[in-house]
Amino acid sequence: MPKLAPFALMDERPPRKARPQYLIVFLLFFAIPLFLIHLPLLSLPYFWDELGQFVPTALDLLRSGTPVAHSTVPNVHPVGVEAYLALCYKLFGFSVEVTRVAMLAMGACGLLLTFLLAIELSRGTKGAPAFLPPILLLISPLFYTQSMLAQLDMPAMVFTLLALLLFVRGQYVWAAVACVTLVLVKETGIVAPFVFCCALALKKDWKRAGWFAISAVVLAGWLVLLHAKTGYWLGDAAFGRYNVSYALNPVRIAIAFPRRLFYLFCGEMRWIGTLVVILTAAKCKAFHTREWAVVGAVAGMTIILVSILGGAELERYVLPVLPLFYIAASVGLTAVRKPWAIVATTAMIAGLVLCIRWNPPYPVPFENNYAMVDFVHLQQAASAYAEHNLRDRKIATAWPYTAGLRNADLGYVEHGMKTVETGDLHFASVKRLPVEKFDTLITYTREWVPGGVTENRLVQQFIRRFYQWAPDITPEQCEELGLREKVSWSLGGQRSAVYIRKPAHEE
Repeated sequence: MPKLAPFALMDERPPRKARPQYLIVFLLFFAIPLFLIHLPLLSLPYFWDELGQFVPTALDLLRSGTPVAHSTVPNVHPVGVEAYLALCYKLFGFSVEVTRVAMLAMGACGLLLTFLLAIELSRGTKGAPAFLPPILLLISPLFYTQSMLAQLDMPAMVFTLLALLLFVRGQYVWAAVACVTLVLVKETGIVAPFVFCCALALKKDWKRAGWFAISAVVLAGWLVLLHAKTGYWLGDAAFGRYNVSYALNPVRIAIAFPRRLFYLFCGEMRWIGTLVVILTAAKCKAFHTREWAVVGAVAGMTIILVSILGGAELERYVLPVLPLFYIAASVGLTAVRKPWAIVATTAMIAGLVLCIRWNPPYPVPFENNYAMVDFVHLQQAASAYAEHNLRDRKIATAWPYTAGLRNADLGYVEHGMKTVETGDLHFASVKRLPVEKFDTLITYTREWVPGGVTENRLVQQFIRRFYQWAPDITPEQCEELGLREKVSWSLGGQRSAVYIRKPAHEE
């Protein structure tokens, strides 16, 4: 087989006829299973960023027509997802259930697109490897949670897959349209049109390359609008510092990049798929195609970009690459002897299912698996207690839980409560709050950190210096501030507690 230039592309293919069997596949294998496994969670109140950012922004767009948030802090993220949610709210009314169903419908489209892209990328291989990638994606802990959350990365995954599918099919005009939608969903989606533009420019196909430059113009237009409305190119000064200047520290980049690679290629038993790809890359002809060169470039540049930007270093940032990994692993399995392929596939499936409930022995965000559900249930319990017993009190707690207590739209309380917000639950942060501003404190576990990980002195020094880490306030420190624990709840290794200020004569 002749050696191919990295960005040499296929000729444009004739349009494909619609295949009605894809609708059957979509419903039977993707949409119905996805909805069934999430059925018990359709009424789950909002979690973290959807609580503090994306749902309030969608409601602002629905009620006032403004694309720049005003009921929460605006930021650089375009409003593609919020526009989709606002449309759903307009058609079906606003509720948690509508939000969950809307996101699951998009997640089901992502499973179908994974299947269709796998068909394109596995041509010439034995068997039917296109069915395995969407199955692996469906049971992945990260997709399990993100497919129902009103956040950006799962929709960014969907439109990345759509853009790739159209591009490898040679449908460049529609691929350019998909790329415009992609950058309106999330700004880091600019990677895909950039790769496509470069690939076509290397062929000196300047006209088609120009179509993909439109995405950059659209994204620039959003930034101009954001600057005009807020005075900041990224929407907010603090957001810019945290996600750009803070994230660009070389030490944090040096940690973020291998963390991305570990999660994607080793975590949750994916090391098996990585080993399969490494062992079969040379002999599997499907990998030596123009299509895979483009897919590899999009995947690689996405990993690099999300390792450089984004102060939170969340695993969900690599979600657009996850189905591409599963497609590669499935293609590689076709070049493995059948008994070993069955063993490898079974082990990967078992590992993914296990990790939906199992927390790893290192720090991770709750949104990576079912721990997110436990987190929300704890906040529900604290909210119910506060609404029934603390309605007239001024409650201090950390963002974004303040939004849940203050805004009755968000599923935690029936009537908004008085809140005082702190960015975290460190002792120093709570101590800085003026005593007259609050008389109740609600604490909650904010990240999965197994016991002992942050107790090492050298580890503490490192994360204090480069990650501004500090331990959360303890019950003993609350006592020092005149706060007595009234009630607490524990679930899945997490804890939430309500502290009430002692009467003056008891202090």
